[in-house]
Amino acid sequence: MCQEFRGGSQQLPTHVTGLGGLSSTSRVPRAPGRAVGPQQPLTRVGSRVSPARGVPAAPAPLRLCLSASGAGGASRAGRGSERVLRWPRHPREAPRPAGTRGDTAAPPGQRDGAMDGHTDSSWLGAPLEQLPTPALTLDLATLRGNAERMRERCRELGLRLRPHVKTHKTLEGAELATGGSRRGIVVSTLAEARFFAAGGFDDILYAFPVPRWRLAECSALAQRLQRFQVLLDSPQGLEMLLQNPLPGGKRWLVWLKLDCGNARAGIRPTDPEALSLARAIAQGSPELVTLVGVYAHCGNTYGCRDIVAIQAIARDTTAAVLEFVTALRQAGIPCPQATIGSTPSCSHPVPEMSQLTEVHPGNYLFYDLQQTQLGSCRPEEVAIRVLSRVIGHYPHRGQLLLDCGWAALSLHGRDRGPAGCAAIEGHPQLRLVGLTQEHGLVEAADGRLEFERFPLGSTLALIPFHACATAAMHPVYFVHAAGKVVELWRPVRGW
Repeated sequence: MCQEFRGGSQQLPTHVTGLGGLSSTSRVPRAPGRAVGPQQPLTRVGSRVSPARGVPAAPAPLRLCLSASGAGGASRAGRGSERVLRWPRHPREAPRPAGTRGDTAAPPGQRDGAMDGHTDSSWLGAPLEQLPTPALTLDLATLRGNAERMRERCRELGLRLRPHVKTHKTLEGAELATGGSRRGIVVSTLAEARFFAAGGFDDILYAFPVPRWRLAECSALAQRLQRFQVLLDSPQGLEMLLQNPLPGGKRWLVWLKLDCGNARAGIRPTDPEALSLARAIAQGSPELVTLVGVYAHCGNTYGCRDIVAIQAIARDTTAAVLEFVTALRQAGIPCPQATIGSTPSCSHPVPEMSQLTEVHPGNYLFYDLQQTQLGSCRPEEVAIRVLSRVIGHYPHRGQLLLDCGWAALSLHGRDRGPAGCAAIEGHPQLRLVGLTQEHGLVEAADGRLEFERFPLGSTLALIPFHACATAAMHPVYFVHAAGKVVELWRPVRGW
């Protein structure tokens, strides 16, 4: 369980422990040395970064120098050389239409956010042990495997996959999840919708009952895209759309949100008003509004303890949706699409789901500790880690101090099992027992902490309880292969 604490701290860079494939022998000189920058400057091409020439040197920032030793102790820049540790800044604010709320990721081609005088592209090619901590890392092979397995499940069931992008909120993650089509995604915020529209995505479903005060933004997106779709769950929402028709003969594309037990947004399919609302959407003003389908989210699967319970909810949700669609068709109301979602339900789908038209999971691209506890995935399918360094030893209370607090991890999971907010990879005997904003406290489960195994500057890899909450804390994700950074993903922020 996470708790508040007080204590001092000291910080030394970097010695790595508990990270698969990383060196555990790279030690940091205590005295600062000459900084060595990237061997070749880089510039971004689209959403990727490639070498370039003629990039002028930036003024020297305040810096912390690290050993340049990579995996296996091999030096990248010569014996005794060092690499500058530069901390990522938050992404610059993106241009946006007047009257809209802030989205804090720059559009494609303008996303090289400065890092104390250098673009964060200077981290491309860097070994993981040299990253500034706390750092969110993603294993590229695991991401690709997770994306392909979910696509294969949908192919086997004859379902369309409409991935939810709220976990990662990145163009790169959405391109991976859609198999490169850039079509058919779900977003949770209008900031996400604008960001992905600017990145070339279409067929975007805004999975949130349309607020009246955001209607102008929805209208702009509906006019901009071929298929921008919204959710409704009330007659008032429908009346709002009818009073604000789209220009140029376009129609609002509407999904009716059903509450099949999740108890969040949605109208219950057993309520008499549900049928009449669907009729009004489909047949009331067909020149202004079109009923695309019905949408249900089985987020109540997150309260389950095993796969059997998850599949029971998926089966019940599917049945409720299909019964409602049958009732609509018997009443002469066209309803082309029917979808349910949640990563637990889609990771172990039931055969009945093949009668739907699509599903909309999201977390599966990263997975996390919670998903392993639910049985959605195996531990090796979790792509996300948060790297943190040991910055203090406190033998009198049997604790290590880390440079990762709730501001880099979130507090989600603190009451959900012995691991709490995060498990520590490779060290099942360790527990993360306390988090304040920028500090973490670690103890041994048996009370016998071997401090010599975790010297100051050593790095621990934390497996977060909830990837969505943790990813929301970071302005950049370091995507790696073979122990080195190969891509930098910049998420959109805002609402």
